[in-house]
Amino acid sequence: MDLTRLNYFVAVVEAGSFSRGAASLHMSQPALSRQILLLEEEAGQPLLVRTGRGVEATESGLALLAHARAILEMADRARADMQERRASPHGRVVVGLPPRVAHVLAADLVERFRAKFPDAVISVVEGLSIRLREWLVAGKLDLAILFDPPPSPQMQEETLAREPLIVIGPEPLPRRMKLADVAALPLVMPSGPNALRQLLERETKPRGMPLSIVAEVDSVQTVLSLVARGVSYTVLPQSAVRLWTYDKPLHRAAIHAPAIRNRIVLAIPKARPATRPSRWAAQVLRELALEHYGSAKAE
Repeated sequence: MDLTRLNYFVAVVEAGSFSRGAASLHMSQPALSRQILLLEEEAGQPLLVRTGRGVEATESGLALLAHARAILEMADRARADMQERRASPHGRVVVGLPPRVAHVLAADLVERFRAKFPDAVISVVEGLSIRLREWLVAGKLDLAILFDPPPSPQMQEETLAREPLIVIGPEPLPRRMKLADVAALPLVMPSGPNALRQLLERETKPRGMPLSIVAEVDSVQTVLSLVARGVSYTVLPQSAVRLWTYDKPLHRAAIHAPAIRNRIVLAIPKARPATRPSRWAAQVLRELALEHYGSAKAE
C-alpha cells in the first residue's frame, strides 16, 4: 500500500472529518477524498462511514488504522536510521524513568547524551514502572528503567542493579528488623499494582504477615513527608534516603529474616529498531546505574 495514502487515511480518522483532515495536511478536500477512495478500492471494502459529525472508521478501517500506524512508525524509524548514519546523527531518543530514578540519573544522562550526539534530541519521560512498561509495549519509548518488571517476550530486560529494602520511620529504629516486625508497623505505601508494593507482599503474604497499611500514596516524596510528620513508617529501597530533605533526623533499619532486594531493570522493546543514539543512551544508563546503585551482583 502507498505510504502517502495511509498517512492521509490516518489523518482523516484522527481529525474525524475530511475537511479537518485536509486542513491538517494542507491539501484540498476533493483531492483528499479521491485518495481515500483509491485506498478503499485497493482494500476492497469501505474504510470510513460518514456521520452527522464527520466520519468514523468502519471495523475494517479500524483494523487498517492499526496497521497503518505501525507501518508509518516503521517508515519513520527507517528514515531516522538513515539519518543517524551521518557523521552527526539526528533523530530523537525517548527514555522512560521512574521519578525516583529520574531525580538521580536524568541530568547526567542528558548531559552525556548531548555531548555525544549534539544534533539528536533526547526526551526523558517520567512515570511509574507499570505505566512505563505499557508505553514501551505501545512503542512510545525507546528504552526505560523499570522496577521489578514481570518477564515479557516483547522486551529485552537487563538487570542493572539490586537494592535492599529498608524501613524508614519517624522514631529511632534498631539497626535491623525482622520482616514480621516490619509488617506490623503502621505503614504508608504505594497503592497496587506497584512494583515495590508487590515485591513486599510477595514476601509477606505467603508467610501470613498482612501489612498494616494506614495510607496509600504513590509519590515517594509525599510518603517521606508523611514519615517526617510522624504519621507512619514506610518501606523503600535504600537509595530513597537521598530524597530526605527534612530538618528532622532520618531513622532507618535494614530488613532481615528475610532480606528483600528489588531489581532495577533496563528494558528495551524488541520490535523497536535500535539506533546509535538509543544504544548510547542505554550504555549511559548502565554506567550511571553502576555509579549510583552498585552492581546487580551485589549481595
